[in-house]
Amino acid sequence: MFEAVAGLVEEHAELEERLADPGIHADQGLAKRLNQRYAELSAIVRTYREWQQFGDDIEAARELAAEDPAFGEEAETLAARREVAEERLRQLLVPRDPNDAKDAILEIKSGEGGEESALFAGDLLRMYTRYAERRGWKVDPIDATESDLGGYKSVTVAVKARTGAGAPEPGTTPYALLKFEGGVHRVQRVPVTESQGRVHTSAAGVLVMPEAEQVDVTIEDKDLRIDVYRSSGPGGQSVNTTDSAVRITHVPTGVVASCQNEKSQLQNKEQAMRILRSRLLQVAQDAADAEASDARRSQVRTVDRSERIRTYNFPENRISDHRTGYKAYNLDAVLGGDLEPVIDSCVQADLAGRLEALES
Repeated sequence: MFEAVAGLVEEHAELEERLADPGIHADQGLAKRLNQRYAELSAIVRTYREWQQFGDDIEAARELAAEDPAFGEEAETLAARREVAEERLRQLLVPRDPNDAKDAILEIKSGEGGEESALFAGDLLRMYTRYAERRGWKVDPIDATESDLGGYKSVTVAVKARTGAGAPEPGTTPYALLKFEGGVHRVQRVPVTESQGRVHTSAAGVLVMPEAEQVDVTIEDKDLRIDVYRSSGPGGQSVNTTDSAVRITHVPTGVVASCQNEKSQLQNKEQAMRILRSRLLQVAQDAADAEASDARRSQVRTVDRSERIRTYNFPENRISDHRTGYKAYNLDAVLGGDLEPVIDSCVQADLAGRLEALES
């Protein structure tokens, strides 16, 4: 596997030269893509050089051990550290999801359970918002349909890494981590509407897509059908006397995106196009994965209580991830944004699967 590193070191040096050219930064899209690739390669090159240095140090220590046995112990310590660096390098060389460097579009939809499901969708939104804050990400609302009790029938937000600090380390961007949240989330608790104190089970669905840029997806105007209508609030009451809400249908695929939260029709159209681009990118990625027989972890589009990736049990203060077997009794902390251990269990399981596929 390490035979490929020499070419990556060369590519890293070439990128360093290109990024030193002020003209490159005139094209922000190009500069962003080059910076992302440079950050990915920097981690590989740094670890590779560390691995090489350990090898040189071990050889020197073993030569000196002939005169001083203490260097024999030093050589063993260095060998152990080199093994750690080698494993880290192996992980870095595993082919990554090409969308891992992107920001994310996050959709949460209520499902079975009525108002209780909508309230839980609101809880999930707060959980992801607080998790994003802990990581220094920015959450921008795109579209939302509220329920009568203050929850969400559906809500869409963009989760973006903050700019200005250089490209983030590989695997630390919004989509790279949040993609494991796609699926059905089941909640077990006593609803606020329950007068007998009985525990109910309901569910909400989460869909995570990489946020597409203009260069990622080509959309022809002739392929779009754009409908406008009046925005509505909770209970269906009209909150707008003009046709400012926008629904865009991509006719060739049937993919639909809508937005009604902005004040003007133009703003709603821009946000709907933002969602549409990401959905079409996801469709294209799914098709490519299926063709390559390398299907990604599925994200459940239908919100059915019987299909779930995770359960939030309030009476026991327990959270359980059914894909990885992760279980903890700190549900209150997780809902407060402490999602790192849960997501890390998914990241490690995904990495193990990729390594196994690579070595088989």
